[in-house]
Amino acid sequence: MAAGGRTHEPRVLVCLGALLASWVAVGLDAVVIGEVHENVTLHCGSISGLRGLVTWYRNDSEPVFLLSSNSSLQPAEPRFSLVDATSLHIESLSLGDEGNYTCQEILNVTQWFQVWLQVASGPYQIEVHIVATGTLPNGTLYAARGSHVDFSCNSSSRPPPMVEWWFQALNSSSESFGHNLTVNSFSLLLMSPNLQGNYTCLAMNLLSKRHRKVTTELLVYYPPPSAPQCWAQMVSGSFMLQLTCRWDGGYPDPDFLWIEEPGGVIVGKSKLGVEMLSESQLSDGKKFKCVTNHIVGPESGASCVVQISESVLLSHEDLLRWGNVTLTCQVSGAYPPAKILWLRNLTQPKVVMQPSSRHLITQDGQNSTLTIHNCSQDLDEGYYVCRADSAVGVREVEIWLSVREPLNIGGIVGTIVSLLLLGLAITSGLLLYYSPVGQNMDDVMVLVDSEEEEEEEQEDAAVEEEEGAHEREELPKERPKQDHIHRVTALVNGNIEQMGNGFQDLQDDSSEEQSDIVQEEDRPV
Repeated sequence: MAAGGRTHEPRVLVCLGALLASWVAVGLDAVVIGEVHENVTLHCGSISGLRGLVTWYRNDSEPVFLLSSNSSLQPAEPRFSLVDATSLHIESLSLGDEGNYTCQEILNVTQWFQVWLQVASGPYQIEVHIVATGTLPNGTLYAARGSHVDFSCNSSSRPPPMVEWWFQALNSSSESFGHNLTVNSFSLLLMSPNLQGNYTCLAMNLLSKRHRKVTTELLVYYPPPSAPQCWAQMVSGSFMLQLTCRWDGGYPDPDFLWIEEPGGVIVGKSKLGVEMLSESQLSDGKKFKCVTNHIVGPESGASCVVQISESVLLSHEDLLRWGNVTLTCQVSGAYPPAKILWLRNLTQPKVVMQPSSRHLITQDGQNSTLTIHNCSQDLDEGYYVCRADSAVGVREVEIWLSVREPLNIGGIVGTIVSLLLLGLAITSGLLLYYSPVGQNMDDVMVLVDSEEEEEEEQEDAAVEEEEGAHEREELPKERPKQDHIHRVTALVNGNIEQMGNGFQDLQDDSSEEQSDIVQEEDRPV
């Protein structure tokens, strides 16, 4: 029996093959898509209700029996089973399961249903490559502005996936760079800041519609367009010096390194470019160099230098109008700029003058002026100090202000003229009185000359005595021992019309006492 059964089995398959080849399927062909390692169910037509005997075959070069609703026939593989006694259920699909399947149903008549099974695989992994960039410690990529950047995306999939690139800038919606079934790479030839953002590669299996995507953030960096700038300034209310370095216009912010020169000692390194120095770290002529470094270059970086220098004081005195005096103090050579103060009296040098109704203090850059209105001898005569506080020391210039009323030159000249007229009148009277013939006129001339010379000597002595008294008033009663004291004399309560040329004479006489511009020698503090 067994041998006979084996003898008839090939004949049955041959007959079945012939029937399949010549039979016209009753149902419509169906397409079922499954994924590797997943399960799938193939339905035997769409007929509902009572079903007959169902048998499944795999259509290769010849039909292959898979399983049947006849319990006496065993499935070809344990992976195959029937659902509702009609549908073929396949577990753990593999790529080899793809193909055509035929369902035979025998009820009143025999019907055939064909199903096409397609097996999809992936995409399982996406590899994104962005070339010509650098990588930050946190893994973020960056490219230099103006550079050439290549993008590529690869994924393992069956059938080959469709690859699509998307770009999303900061605070904007996504936009597609297009999709392609064969080309999965592209290039950006000229990177610019508006191309900074997230780049997403999406790979989709067109068969299973399964997709995967990878998003990569790409930053666009660029150095500042101009050279760095650095400066120094004193911190208000302290003796600290603040070094500031700026290199604006780039992205991201550069690194700043302050170096002391000469010596190359590192003062500080930061992202802010600001360093604080104490007074002990400063000296005249010392240089501090700020070296900047940006992530995309230049490789050598950029730098600027700050040189500390102490101040040089210049004083200048102006007699603006009768009753007003202006003292000017000019500071040169100080870096960072010095703070200029006016002080009154050397006995209390720490008392700083404040602006008032009589004292006007103004400053324009490194020039400071002190104007005294309605100057008087009792209130304003004395010492004035101009002090410049710089980063490396203090410089002072002392000025002695002498206040006096001008000499009445017009009255003195009038007196001399009156005496001369009186002398001429006396001389004329004498000539008339001694008019006899034979008188020697030489004796009369000697007498006249003698009287005029005596009167002129008396007048000159009076003038010299008065000028000497004024010079004694000019000098301070208690003059401190200072090497650089500048004296200025202010004339108050005068009358220009009555003075005539007397003011010019006074200026000539006191030219050695007044100094228009005085430069103090540099001396260490």
